[in-house]
Amino acid sequence: MTSVRDEETGQGQAAVPVPPQGGQGQGSRRPGDEPGAGVITAFGRQLKLLRIRAGLERPEFGKRMGYSPETVASIEQGRRIPQARFIEKADEVLGAGGLLTALKEEVGKAQYPAFFRDMARLEARATALNLYAVYAVPGLLQTEEYARAVFHMQRPLLEAEVIEQRLEARMVRQEIFGRRPAALMSFVIEEAVLRRPVGGPRVMRETLEQILVTGQSRNVEVQVMPMAREDNAALGGPFTLIDTDKGQRVAYAEVQDHSRLYIDAAYVRTLEARYGILRSQALSPSESMAFIEQLMGDT
Repeated sequence: MTSVRDEETGQGQAAVPVPPQGGQGQGSRRPGDEPGAGVITAFGRQLKLLRIRAGLERPEFGKRMGYSPETVASIEQGRRIPQARFIEKADEVLGAGGLLTALKEEVGKAQYPAFFRDMARLEARATALNLYAVYAVPGLLQTEEYARAVFHMQRPLLEAEVIEQRLEARMVRQEIFGRRPAALMSFVIEEAVLRRPVGGPRVMRETLEQILVTGQSRNVEVQVMPMAREDNAALGGPFTLIDTDKGQRVAYAEVQDHSRLYIDAAYVRTLEARYGILRSQALSPSESMAFIEQLMGDT
């Protein structure tokens, strides 16, 4: 376990660092350049062996799957991360008896940037999430077009296939809203985030509408932090509090593709207190819904 220094308090805080992916060319990395490549390579080899055992050439297999031979080759060679629907259908077409679907969860993790994989795992199983958003609409509330615009803006540029992989992974994260038992979720979003026209006026309007619809769910509360507020308890940046399925509360913070999961109880309590103050400083959920409706009328 390492320690990071909190810029506001000057005190060291216990944290579990998630390895950063900094350095030149980060945005254009292929699956083989990042942690998690091993499972992608293993899946590709297994797929090829099962295809050969079934007596299928790539063109015939691709035809049955609805994919081009080139795409099949990329997956078999570990150059492309297969989506969940590909894995499920391949298992069925090849009569693999679950050998391929058994790898689906691990393959799915590889769709996320390496720095986010631990958070994605915790988020999917969380019993409660409390999130403070400063820079962009939280991924859980993004529309597909908003998320696509975010990925297109990244620098260095992401390759087209990486964008599609990460886009699908982001949309899969939103399955948490249909999970039972439902996770309790709270979002405090800075007003500037809702005014930034990511993807253009149409995309932003659709995103605001999605936030409104999601905010009407009984297990979800959305609050807006107005720019006019003189007090803000968390100028240090965005963070998320996660109640895990193991009964533990941890915190997650991310900046410039570097992230950390905090497990030190004292520091997590500090962030809990900040979040509580943030909620008291922000507009109430009902006031926030009215505010977002007004914003929609202005777009």
